[in-house]
Amino acid sequence: MARRKRRPLVPESRAALDQLKNQVMENQGYQVDRENPDGVKYEVAEEVGVPLQHGYNGRLTSKEAGTVGGKIGGNMVKELVRMAQERMKEK
Repeated sequence: MARRKRRPLVPESRAALDQLKNQVMENQGYQVDRENPDGVKYEVAEEVGVPLQHGYNGRLTSKEAGTVGGKIGGNMVKELVRMAQERMKEK
């Protein structure tokens, strides 16, 4: 499987981001594989009708790829905002 080029600004945060992705997507009702956090994207793709496959996906349109990534990333951002709001209330 090809390694993605996008990397977190702080490389040490990868494990925490993967854990957040697992938690958020599990709360959304998806099957989550703790060993392969990117595996959930295939389930999301199937649900939204995007022909995402393991390996090469160069024929996907930007819209199709964004539909899958947006559903995952959007839910992660919502959770991060919710967590930040809770912390601000505590102070």
